[in-house]
Amino acid sequence: MPLQNRVTPFGDIVAVTARGTLMGNRGGRLHGPDRTLGPRRWTGRAWIACVLCFKDRRRTVMGDGYTELFFLDEPTALAAGHRPCFECRRAEAKAFAAAWAAAHGLPEPPRAGEMDIVLHRQRLAPSKPVMPLAGLPDGAMVALPADPARAWLVMGDRLHAWSPGGYGPAIPQPDVSATLLTPPAIVETLRAGYAPRPASIVPAPHPSTSSGCGVDGWTKAAPMPSP
Repeated sequence: MPLQNRVTPFGDIVAVTARGTLMGNRGGRLHGPDRTLGPRRWTGRAWIACVLCFKDRRRTVMGDGYTELFFLDEPTALAAGHRPCFECRRAEAKAFAAAWAAAHGLPEPPRAGEMDIVLHRQRLAPSKPVMPLAGLPDGAMVALPADPARAWLVMGDRLHAWSPGGYGPAIPQPDVSATLLTPPAIVETLRAGYAPRPASIVPAPHPSTSSGCGVDGWTKAAPMPSP
C-alpha cells in the first residue's frame, strides 16, 4: 500500500502509487510509528518544496524525523502553499523572493519567515478567491465551476487537467471565473516573473533509478507542457 504522503493542488495529502518530482515538508512530523498520518496536517508555518536528491543525504520516508511530502511538480507545490527551500533549492528560492518583492512593492527580497506569515494566513483562509481565468499567469492552478474537484494548470491561453501522474492534453481556457487554488501572494509572484517548471504530460523516470537518490520510494523534473 502506498504511504499517505502525496500533496494535491488543493493541499490535501493523499495515498497514491504515482511518484513525484519534488519533496517537501510542513515543518515537522505528521506521522506516527506505524507510518500513517495523525490528525495534524502541519506543525509550523514553513511549508517548503525541495529537490529529491541533495548532497547524497539518505532518508527513510516516514522514519524518525519530519514527514516527507511529495509533489507532482512545482506548480502543484505552489498551489498547495509550499515555497522553494532556501537550502537545497537556493537559486530558485532567491528568484522566488526577488519576484515576491517586485510583486509586493518591497525594497528588498523578504526573508523566508516573512513570506511564511503571509502564506500561512492565505493557506488557512476559510475560502479561496474566485476570479476570471483571463490574465492569470502561467503556473497558477485553478478549479472550474463545472468540476470543482479537479485542478487545472494555467499555461498561456490553455488549461491542463492535473492528476497525480501528470497532466492531460490542453484545452482552451473557457470564459469563466474560477476558484484560485494557488495562494494570491504566489500568483502575484508568478505574475512578477517567477517561472516554475511543470511536469511533463508523459511521466519521466525517477532520479533514484540512475543517480543513487537518497529518498526511499520516489519522476525526474521533465519539460513543461506546451501551451
